[in-house]
Amino acid sequence: MKLSANHKGALFMALAMASFNVNDALVKSVTGAMNPGQIMFVRGLLTSCMIIALAWPARAQFWRRVLPDRKVLVRAMAEVGAALTYIMALGLLPLANTAAILLSLPLAVTLGAVLFLGETVGWRRWLAIICGFAGVLIVIRPGPEGFSIGAVFVIGAVICAATRDLLTRRIDPEIPATLITVVTALAITLFGALMIVPLGGWRPMDADVFVRLCFSSVALLIGYQCIVFAMRAGEISFVAPLRYTSLIWAIGIGIVFFGDIPDFWMCVGVAVIVGSGLYAFNRENRKRAEQFAQTSAIKGP
Repeated sequence: MKLSANHKGALFMALAMASFNVNDALVKSVTGAMNPGQIMFVRGLLTSCMIIALAWPARAQFWRRVLPDRKVLVRAMAEVGAALTYIMALGLLPLANTAAILLSLPLAVTLGAVLFLGETVGWRRWLAIICGFAGVLIVIRPGPEGFSIGAVFVIGAVICAATRDLLTRRIDPEIPATLITVVTALAITLFGALMIVPLGGWRPMDADVFVRLCFSSVALLIGYQCIVFAMRAGEISFVAPLRYTSLIWAIGIGIVFFGDIPDFWMCVGVAVIVGSGLYAFNRENRKRAEQFAQTSAIKGP
């Protein structure tokens, strides 16, 4: 059976979420052994070597088409910001909590499309966006002292990741996904190297930590590629809801490997975020269907 473009995009998105959660779990397991800069550098170096090998046949386009494209470079900077803030959050919060807050990413992408790409959103979708971010507050539950630093880092990761996804749709589709990933991986590696000393200096790695980072880099590479394929293959409104499969992986991994069991209020917050996101996507799909029907009626048979 041949899959449609939307279904291919959805499949790639689901695979990307599984890969990113495996990566997150492995990174979380080594946060006590080294600082975020060192993690970014070592993991980025391993990922860069693999992705450069994959992209080598298309190397001629790298200098001619990829580097001159500012959107590719800005996307890489956004990915660097997302990687740094999320790694720092993983060392401070349970995996399920970080994943739950990250579930607001599709709503943040919708908000970004309205603010920066000129897309129009009706009052129902505005209400869904507001409710979704209210769900984030339920998960975070800021006390009298305000937001925890871990929650602030995850929110920063959401902003950076939303920027990345919006830019992905604006990049020339003729540019191979592997070359986009090369730029991203090299940017993360370089930035990680620059941050090693400011974040505490280099710490020796034992074999177990290095092996975990090796597997982490493989999972990250798969996630990088799948997210680009997903955003290019299908419509955002169809593909983006598959991000919510991330929570299944995060909760399962958190319970089995870290003993983190979600509490009642986190489950409530997650339900609000997921419900808001799915409602927003449903409204967007209906709006597009109505626009298509109107266009078809104008053109006639």
